[in-house]
Amino acid sequence: MTIGYKNRRRISLILLLVGLPIYIIFAVNLVALFERPSILVELFIYLGLGIIWAFPFKFIFKGIGQADPDQTE
Repeated sequence: MTIGYKNRRRISLILLLVGLPIYIIFAVNLVALFERPSILVELFIYLGLGIIWAFPFKFIFKGIGQADPDQTE
């Protein structure tokens, strides 16, 4: 199933404006469940969680910053 360029742009915008803040709240609450680790361990946890969220949506974000390939001049 192929998603068109305009739909991928809309989905990526929704993910960034709605999904990412929800994920940030989830990540902070997840780390808060455990006893506070040292600052470096906490930094690596947040860096890992910050990178992991984007992998499932990689196909949506790919090519969004470029011109619409379906648009004719």
